Amino acid sequence: MYHSKLDVLVDLALEEDVAFGDVTSLSIFSPGHVSQAQILAREDMTLCGLEVAKRVFQRVDPNLRVELEANDGDQLKNGSTVLKIEGSTISLLTAERTALNFLQRLSGIATFSRRFADAAAQTGTGVRIVDTRKTTPGWRALEKYAVRCGGCFNHRSSLSEHVLIKENHITAAGCLKSAVRLARDFAPHCAKIEVETESLGDVEEALEAGAEIIMLDNMSPPQIKEAVKLINKAAIVEISGGVNLDTIAEYALAGVDLISVGALTHSAPAADFSMIIPRNESG
Repeated sequence: MYHSKLDVLVDLALEEDVAFGDVTSLSIFSPGHVSQAQILAREDMTLCGLEVAKRVFQRVDPNLRVELEANDGDQLKNGSTVLKIEGSTISLLTAERTALNFLQRLSGIATFSRRFADAAAQTGTGVRIVDTRKTTPGWRALEKYAVRCGGCFNHRSSLSEHVLIKENHITAAGCLKSAVRLARDFAPHCAKIEVETESLGDVEEALEAGAEIIMLDNMSPPQIKEAVKLINKAAIVEISGGVNLDTIAEYALAGVDLISVGALTHSAPAADFSMIIPRNESG
Protein backbone atom coordinates (compact mmCIF):
# COMPACT_ATOMS: atom_id res chain seq x y z
CA MET A 1 0.00 0.00 0.00
CA TYR A 2 3.04 2.31 0.06
CA HIS A 3 2.50 3.57 -3.47
CA SER A 4 4.38 6.70 -4.49
CA LYS A 5 1.46 9.03 -3.83
CA LEU A 6 0.71 8.06 -0.22
CA ASP A 7 2.92 10.69 1.37
CA VAL A 8 1.48 13.31 -0.98
CA LEU A 9 -2.04 12.39 0.16
CA VAL A 10 -1.04 12.37 3.83
CA ASP A 11 0.72 15.72 3.47
CA LEU A 12 -2.31 17.26 1.73
CA ALA A 13 -4.55 16.08 4.56
CA LEU A 14 -2.18 17.47 7.18
CA GLU A 15 -1.85 20.79 5.35
CA GLU A 16 -5.63 21.05 5.28
CA ASP A 17 -6.00 20.36 9.01
CA VAL A 18 -2.84 21.80 10.53
CA ALA A 19 -2.15 24.81 8.28
CA PHE A 20 0.34 26.86 10.35
CA GLY A 21 0.19 24.69 13.47
CA ASP A 22 -2.14 23.45 16.19
CA VAL A 23 -2.69 26.72 18.03
CA THR A 24 -4.46 25.01 20.93
CA SER A 25 -1.72 22.49 21.67
CA LEU A 26 1.06 25.04 21.05
CA SER A 27 -0.51 27.41 23.57
CA ILE A 28 -0.84 24.80 26.31
CA PHE A 29 2.23 22.54 26.02
CA SER A 30 5.95 23.13 25.79
CA PRO A 31 7.93 21.40 23.01
CA GLY A 32 9.44 19.10 25.63
CA HIS A 33 6.09 17.89 27.02
CA VAL A 34 5.70 14.14 26.39
CA SER A 35 2.61 11.90 26.49
CA GLN A 36 1.49 8.39 25.69
CA ALA A 37 -1.68 7.82 23.68
CA GLN A 38 -3.64 4.95 22.24
CA ILE A 39 -6.23 4.65 19.49
CA LEU A 40 -9.24 2.49 20.28
CA ALA A 41 -11.95 0.93 18.11
CA ARG A 42 -15.32 2.12 19.39
CA GLU A 43 -17.39 -0.55 17.67
CA ASP A 44 -17.01 -4.04 16.21
CA MET A 45 -15.34 -3.68 12.82
CA THR A 46 -12.93 -4.90 10.15
CA LEU A 47 -9.73 -2.89 10.57
CA CYS A 48 -8.03 -1.07 7.71
CA GLY A 49 -5.67 1.89 7.41
CA LEU A 50 -3.34 1.16 10.31
CA GLU A 51 -0.14 1.70 8.34
CA VAL A 52 -1.57 4.91 6.88
CA ALA A 53 -2.39 6.23 10.35
CA LYS A 54 1.14 5.35 11.45
CA ARG A 55 2.48 7.28 8.47
CA VAL A 56 0.48 10.36 9.52
CA PHE A 57 2.18 10.39 12.93
CA GLN A 58 5.58 9.89 11.31
CA ARG A 59 5.03 12.76 8.87
CA VAL A 60 4.09 15.08 11.73
CA ASP A 61 7.04 14.01 13.87
CA PRO A 62 9.59 11.31 12.90
CA ASN A 63 10.57 11.06 16.59
CA LEU A 64 7.18 9.72 17.65
CA ARG A 65 7.28 6.06 18.66
CA VAL A 66 4.37 4.23 17.03
CA GLU A 67 3.46 0.66 17.93
CA LEU A 68 0.86 -1.32 15.98
CA GLU A 69 -1.44 -3.45 18.14
CA ALA A 70 -3.38 -5.13 15.31
CA ASN A 71 -3.26 -5.77 11.57
CA ASP A 72 -5.35 -4.59 8.64
CA GLY A 73 -8.08 -7.13 7.97
CA ASP A 74 -8.46 -8.07 11.64
CA GLN A 75 -11.97 -8.46 13.01
CA LEU A 76 -12.01 -6.19 16.07
CA LYS A 77 -14.31 -5.93 19.04
CA ASN A 78 -15.46 -2.64 20.52
CA GLY A 79 -12.73 -1.31 22.82
CA SER A 80 -9.79 -2.97 21.06
CA THR A 81 -6.53 -1.02 21.02
CA VAL A 82 -5.15 -0.67 17.50
CA LEU A 83 -2.25 1.76 17.92
CA LYS A 84 -0.02 3.14 20.69
CA ILE A 85 1.99 6.32 20.28
CA GLU A 86 4.50 8.02 22.56
CA GLY A 87 6.34 11.30 22.21
CA SER A 88 5.74 15.03 21.96
CA THR A 89 2.25 15.90 23.19
CA ILE A 90 2.00 18.67 20.60
CA SER A 91 2.82 16.20 17.80
CA LEU A 92 0.36 13.59 19.09
CA LEU A 93 -2.50 16.06 19.18
CA THR A 94 -1.55 17.65 15.86
CA ALA A 95 -1.71 14.28 14.07
CA GLU A 96 -4.78 12.93 15.90
CA ARG A 97 -7.65 14.01 13.66
CA THR A 98 -5.95 13.25 10.35
CA ALA A 99 -4.89 9.78 11.52
CA LEU A 100 -8.41 9.05 12.76
CA ASN A 101 -9.93 10.29 9.49
CA PHE A 102 -7.91 7.77 7.48
CA LEU A 103 -8.75 4.96 9.92
CA GLN A 104 -12.47 5.67 10.08
CA ARG A 105 -12.88 5.94 6.32
CA LEU A 106 -10.83 2.89 5.37
CA SER A 107 -12.12 0.70 8.21
CA GLY A 108 -15.66 1.75 7.32
CA ILE A 109 -15.15 0.49 3.76
CA ALA A 110 -13.52 -2.73 4.98
CA THR A 111 -16.33 -3.37 7.46
CA PHE A 112 -19.03 -2.72 4.86
CA SER A 113 -17.20 -4.91 2.33
CA ARG A 114 -16.98 -7.73 4.89
CA ARG A 115 -20.76 -7.67 5.24
CA PHE A 116 -21.15 -8.06 1.47
CA ALA A 117 -18.48 -10.76 1.28
CA ASP A 118 -20.17 -12.75 4.05
CA ALA A 119 -23.59 -12.34 2.44
CA ALA A 120 -22.23 -13.56 -0.91
CA ALA A 121 -20.55 -16.56 0.73
CA GLN A 122 -23.84 -17.58 2.32
CA THR A 123 -25.41 -18.00 -1.12
CA GLY A 124 -23.00 -20.84 -1.92
CA THR A 125 -22.73 -19.75 -5.56
CA GLY A 126 -19.08 -18.68 -5.54
CA VAL A 127 -20.01 -15.24 -6.86
CA ARG A 128 -17.44 -12.48 -6.25
CA ILE A 129 -18.39 -9.01 -5.05
CA VAL A 130 -16.30 -6.36 -6.80
CA ASP A 131 -15.95 -2.61 -6.37
CA THR A 132 -16.16 0.16 -8.97
CA ARG A 133 -14.34 3.41 -9.77
CA LYS A 134 -16.82 5.35 -7.63
CA THR A 135 -14.12 6.34 -5.18
CA THR A 136 -12.99 9.48 -3.37
CA PRO A 137 -10.66 11.42 -5.72
CA GLY A 138 -7.07 10.71 -4.74
CA TRP A 139 -8.03 7.88 -2.40
CA ARG A 140 -8.68 5.13 -4.98
CA ALA A 141 -5.68 2.90 -4.19
CA LEU A 142 -6.42 3.08 -0.46
CA GLU A 143 -10.17 2.53 -0.82
CA LYS A 144 -9.68 -0.43 -3.12
CA TYR A 145 -7.17 -1.83 -0.63
CA ALA A 146 -9.85 -1.47 2.05
CA VAL A 147 -12.29 -3.42 -0.13
CA ARG A 148 -9.77 -6.29 -0.27
CA CYS A 149 -9.26 -6.13 3.50
CA GLY A 150 -13.01 -6.69 3.79
CA GLY A 151 -12.92 -9.84 1.66
CA CYS A 152 -14.28 -8.43 -1.59
CA PHE A 153 -12.45 -7.93 -4.88
CA ASN A 154 -11.32 -5.11 -7.14
CA HIS A 155 -12.72 -4.28 -10.54
CA ARG A 156 -10.46 -2.17 -12.77
CA SER A 157 -8.55 0.54 -10.95
CA SER A 158 -8.28 2.88 -13.91
CA LEU A 159 -9.52 3.36 -17.46
CA SER A 160 -6.25 1.83 -18.68
CA GLU A 161 -6.76 -1.68 -17.33
CA HIS A 162 -9.31 -3.16 -19.69
CA VAL A 163 -11.96 -2.11 -22.16
CA LEU A 164 -15.42 -1.49 -20.68
CA ILE A 165 -17.85 -0.36 -23.35
CA LYS A 166 -20.82 1.40 -21.80
CA GLU A 167 -24.01 3.01 -23.06
CA ASN A 168 -22.42 6.32 -24.08
CA HIS A 169 -19.63 4.56 -25.97
CA ILE A 170 -22.19 2.53 -27.90
CA THR A 171 -24.37 5.56 -28.68
CA ALA A 172 -21.42 7.63 -29.87
CA ALA A 173 -19.97 4.75 -31.93
CA GLY A 174 -23.29 4.08 -33.66
CA CYS A 175 -23.88 0.53 -32.41
CA LEU A 176 -22.54 -2.08 -30.02
CA LYS A 177 -20.77 -4.14 -32.69
CA SER A 178 -18.96 -1.10 -34.06
CA ALA A 179 -17.79 -0.12 -30.59
CA VAL A 180 -16.44 -3.62 -29.93
CA ARG A 181 -14.73 -3.82 -33.33
CA LEU A 182 -13.04 -0.45 -32.90
CA ALA A 183 -11.95 -1.29 -29.37
CA ARG A 184 -10.52 -4.65 -30.44
CA ASP A 185 -8.53 -3.01 -33.23
CA PHE A 186 -6.96 -0.55 -30.78
CA ALA A 187 -6.64 -2.31 -27.42
CA PRO A 188 -3.55 -4.35 -26.43
CA HIS A 189 -3.87 -8.09 -27.11
CA CYS A 190 -4.02 -8.86 -23.37
CA ALA A 191 -6.84 -6.41 -22.59
CA LYS A 192 -10.23 -8.02 -22.07
CA ILE A 193 -13.27 -6.43 -23.66
CA GLU A 194 -16.33 -5.98 -21.47
CA VAL A 195 -19.67 -4.72 -22.72
CA GLU A 196 -22.50 -3.25 -20.66
CA THR A 197 -25.89 -4.58 -21.74
CA GLU A 198 -29.42 -3.55 -20.80
CA SER A 199 -31.51 -6.14 -22.64
CA LEU A 200 -31.37 -9.69 -23.98
CA GLY A 201 -30.96 -8.20 -27.45
CA ASP A 202 -27.85 -6.38 -26.24
CA VAL A 203 -26.54 -9.65 -24.77
CA GLU A 204 -26.96 -11.40 -28.13
CA GLU A 205 -25.09 -8.58 -29.88
CA ALA A 206 -22.28 -8.67 -27.32
CA LEU A 207 -21.90 -12.42 -27.78
CA GLU A 208 -21.82 -12.09 -31.58
CA ALA A 209 -19.18 -9.35 -31.25
CA GLY A 210 -16.98 -11.61 -29.11
CA ALA A 211 -17.12 -9.78 -25.78
CA GLU A 212 -15.19 -11.62 -23.09
CA ILE A 213 -17.14 -10.10 -20.19
CA ILE A 214 -20.82 -9.19 -20.36
CA MET A 215 -22.26 -6.85 -17.76
CA LEU A 216 -25.99 -7.16 -17.15
CA ASP A 217 -26.95 -3.67 -16.07
CA ASN A 218 -30.06 -3.08 -13.95
CA MET A 219 -31.72 -6.30 -15.06
CA SER A 220 -34.24 -8.11 -12.88
CA PRO A 221 -33.43 -11.59 -11.53
CA PRO A 222 -35.70 -13.29 -14.13
CA GLN A 223 -33.95 -11.35 -16.92
CA ILE A 224 -30.57 -12.32 -15.48
CA LYS A 225 -31.56 -15.99 -15.53
CA GLU A 226 -32.44 -15.71 -19.21
CA ALA A 227 -29.22 -13.87 -19.98
CA VAL A 228 -27.08 -16.45 -18.17
CA LYS A 229 -28.79 -19.18 -20.17
CA LEU A 230 -28.14 -17.25 -23.38
CA ILE A 231 -24.47 -16.62 -22.58
CA ASN A 232 -24.00 -20.29 -21.62
CA LYS A 233 -20.46 -19.75 -20.22
CA ALA A 234 -19.22 -18.11 -23.43
CA ALA A 235 -18.25 -15.02 -21.41
CA ILE A 236 -17.75 -13.93 -17.82
CA VAL A 237 -21.06 -12.66 -16.44
CA GLU A 238 -21.14 -9.51 -14.30
CA ILE A 239 -24.26 -7.90 -12.91
CA SER A 240 -24.65 -4.34 -11.71
CA GLY A 241 -27.47 -2.31 -10.23
CA GLY A 242 -30.15 -3.13 -7.69
CA VAL A 243 -27.91 -5.22 -5.45
CA ASN A 244 -27.70 -4.47 -1.75
CA LEU A 245 -27.42 -6.55 1.42
CA ASP A 246 -31.16 -7.25 1.35
CA THR A 247 -31.27 -8.38 -2.30
CA ILE A 248 -27.91 -10.07 -2.80
CA ALA A 249 -29.28 -13.60 -2.29
CA GLU A 250 -31.86 -12.95 -5.01
CA TYR A 251 -29.22 -11.73 -7.50
CA ALA A 252 -26.40 -14.19 -6.76
CA LEU A 253 -27.78 -16.72 -9.21
CA ALA A 254 -26.01 -19.74 -10.64
CA GLY A 255 -23.88 -18.70 -13.59
CA VAL A 256 -23.23 -15.15 -12.35
CA ASP A 257 -19.51 -14.63 -11.79
CA LEU A 258 -19.29 -11.05 -10.52
CA ILE A 259 -21.55 -8.54 -8.80
CA SER A 260 -20.24 -4.97 -8.90
CA VAL A 261 -21.34 -2.77 -6.01
CA GLY A 262 -20.45 0.92 -6.09
CA ALA A 263 -21.76 1.33 -2.56
CA LEU A 264 -18.71 -0.48 -1.17
CA THR A 265 -16.76 2.75 -1.57
CA HIS A 266 -19.28 5.54 -2.09
CA SER A 267 -21.73 4.69 0.69
CA ALA A 268 -19.80 2.88 3.42
CA PRO A 269 -20.46 4.41 6.85
CA ALA A 270 -17.37 5.53 8.74
CA ALA A 271 -16.07 3.30 11.53
CA ASP A 272 -15.74 4.81 15.00
CA PHE A 273 -12.33 5.38 16.60
CA SER A 274 -10.95 7.60 19.31
CA MET A 275 -7.50 8.54 20.55
CA ILE A 276 -7.06 8.86 24.29
CA ILE A 277 -4.23 9.99 26.53
CA PRO A 278 -4.70 7.98 29.74
CA ARG A 279 -5.07 10.03 32.92
CA ASN A 280 -2.10 10.23 35.24
CA GLU A 281 -3.73 9.15 38.48
CA SER A 282 -0.79 10.42 40.50
CA GLY A 283 -1.52 13.97 39.71
